[in-house]
Amino acid sequence: MISTNCTIFAVASGQPPAAIAIMRISGPDAVAAAVAIAGPLPSPRHASLRALRAPTTDDLLDRALVIHFPGPATATGEDVVELHLHGGRAVIAAVAAALGCIPGLRPAEAGEFTRRALMSGRIDLAEAEGLGDLLTAQTESQRRAAIASVDGAVGRAVAGWSARLLEISAQVEAALDFSDEDDVGEAPVNAVHASVALLAADLAAIVAAPPVERLHHGISVVLAGPPNSGKSTLLNALADRDVSIVSPIAGTTRDRIEAGIVRDGVAYLLTDTAGLASATDDPIEAMGIERARASLATADIILWLGDDAPEVGRSALWLWPRADMAARSATVPEGRIAVSAQSGLGLDGLWAKIGDAARALLPRDDQLALNHRQRGLCGDCAAALAEIDGQDDLLIIAEQLRLARAALDRITGATHVEAMLDALFGRFCIGK
Repeated sequence: MISTNCTIFAVASGQPPAAIAIMRISGPDAVAAAVAIAGPLPSPRHASLRALRAPTTDDLLDRALVIHFPGPATATGEDVVELHLHGGRAVIAAVAAALGCIPGLRPAEAGEFTRRALMSGRIDLAEAEGLGDLLTAQTESQRRAAIASVDGAVGRAVAGWSARLLEISAQVEAALDFSDEDDVGEAPVNAVHASVALLAADLAAIVAAPPVERLHHGISVVLAGPPNSGKSTLLNALADRDVSIVSPIAGTTRDRIEAGIVRDGVAYLLTDTAGLASATDDPIEAMGIERARASLATADIILWLGDDAPEVGRSALWLWPRADMAARSATVPEGRIAVSAQSGLGLDGLWAKIGDAARALLPRDDQLALNHRQRGLCGDCAAALAEIDGQDDLLIIAEQLRLARAALDRITGATHVEAMLDALFGRFCIGK
């Protein structure tokens, strides 16, 4: 467990060298440390130029802008001082070394500034997770979903569900208070069941919605078909680079070959697979076929390049490859997508079909997108509510409502597990 009693420091800007580097100091001794290195501080939230000197030798380290942010109205909820240095590596190293010599100060660990913001109540756990996603966002859709989470969309939804649970719990507690009186009948229990059913339905819809991980991991598009059907050539054309070896020799591809791309703001993971031969005596080819079938089982979208019906046991975009050849261009079967990886024929149309399928799998911009942890806790809440269905014992109902509220509390970190926080903030960079 990381101690929050000490004062931490780290570069909170980009990697050097840069024009400016921001050294952030946060904690109970932040002001004293800044005074030790920069002298008297300017008025709060005003930038002022100061000469930074090593406390032990009085050597001039840099001339920097110094800004003091008094807690608790800061990013971390603590006193914070920022030193806006010249962004050379030697300058940063010298200032960090000087700070490290001050008693009570230590370098920050990964994500520790954000962790302190969580612990002080400046953000909730869902917002911290959204910030982690924002730091790694590579596409516009990833950025939008992360910004929504950072802006408190998940927290607001949880607050709404929690308020409804508290209202239902109040009904149950009121009924319990008067349960020994003759005028308490079935009406309160029926009202509770109706309210619980409505909330459970709302939670079920959220759990059934596309998860946010699809935005980050990318839509899995698997190219499949018999040997020598043009899968590798098509993969290279879709990725717009040479990813897979192309050869007229059947069975060239023996293993899964993946290419991550971004198109129209959506991340895709394209996978070329071994040809699905009906039988083989080659153990390596057999292993490749087994891996191909494993990829098909987990694919979001399948592109089938065989002339015969797909052998995947599920829906697929059924292509008609090499459609630029005279013998094939005139005989495109109904329901097939004519493409040519060599000439580019039909690739824009294919991407349009892939995009349509992807949009059905991704969270909408106006839709709340939860991550795996949050969805699991929503499921726990829904499971607790499901136990109320048909239940007339008010004590049991009250306990199930308590369990449901506890699950929601864990989404925003009202209750949390230290090990989970270690895993979360381990994704962050130093200085965030």
